[in-house]
Amino acid sequence: MSARPARLVVLAALATAFAAPAPLAAQTPTPPPAPDEAAARRHAAEEERLHNDWANLARYRDENAALPPPRPGERRVVFMGNSITEGWARYFGAMFPGMPYVGRGIGGQTTPQMLVRFRQDVIALRPAVVVILAGTNDIAGNTGPATLEMIEDNLASMAELARANGIRVVLSSVLPVYDYPWRPGLVPAPKIVALNVWMRRYAAAHDAVYLDYHSAMADERQGLRRELSEDGVHPNEAGYRVMAPLAERAIAEALRRP
Repeated sequence: MSARPARLVVLAALATAFAAPAPLAAQTPTPPPAPDEAAARRHAAEEERLHNDWANLARYRDENAALPPPRPGERRVVFMGNSITEGWARYFGAMFPGMPYVGRGIGGQTTPQMLVRFRQDVIALRPAVVVILAGTNDIAGNTGPATLEMIEDNLASMAELARANGIRVVLSSVLPVYDYPWRPGLVPAPKIVALNVWMRRYAAAHDAVYLDYHSAMADERQGLRRELSEDGVHPNEAGYRVMAPLAERAIAEALRRP
C-alpha cells in the first residue's frame, strides 16, 4: 500500500473515533427510593446504644436519681421487666391508686440485660418487693439464641441478688404467646410453659412467690387470648386489668413473709 492511501485510512479512522456519538433515545431516569430518614436515625441510635450501653442503664438513671428514699413505713414495689412492664406503668395510677409502685421495664430487653441493670434499677431504690416479669424476649432471640437454662440462670441470679439485699421476690410467669410477629415460626408456646413450670418450682424452693398470669390469659393454643392483646404478645388495657389483681395478691403474699 502506498503512503498516500495509508494516510487516508488513518485519517478516516481518527475521524470515526472522534465523531459525535449518535443521540440515544430519550429515557426517563428512575429516581432512587427516598430514604426513610427517621428510621435510619432510629437504627443508628439503637446501634450506638447497643455498643455503648447494652443494658440501657441510661434509661432510668435520671428518674432513679430523682426518686426519694421510701418514707418510713412505705413498702415500695419495683416492677422489673420488658415492654410489657413498661407499657403497664402508665396504668399504675389508675389500677393501683396511691400505691408506691415503680415501673422499671424496658422494651425488647432480655434477662441478661435486666441482670446487668438490676442493682441500679431495683436494689438501689430500696423496695420491699420486686416483681420480675422476664423471659419472653429471650425465647424470641432478641439478643441472640438463649436456652431455657440460660434464662433460668439469669432469673435465679436476679432473685438471689434481691434476697441478699432484703428484698422479697415475686417471679411472674411469662405471658402466653403463640407466635412472635417480629420472629415468626419459633413455636414459643411450649417453651414458655416449660419455663413457667421451672419458675413455679424455683419459687417454692427459694421462698419466692410465683405469680401465675399465664393460666388466666391463655387460650386453647397456649397463646394470649385475643381480647387481651392487639398483637398476641403485649397486653392491652383489658389484659392489664386481668393482671392487676393477680399482681396485688402476689405482692400481699410476699409482704406477709418475714
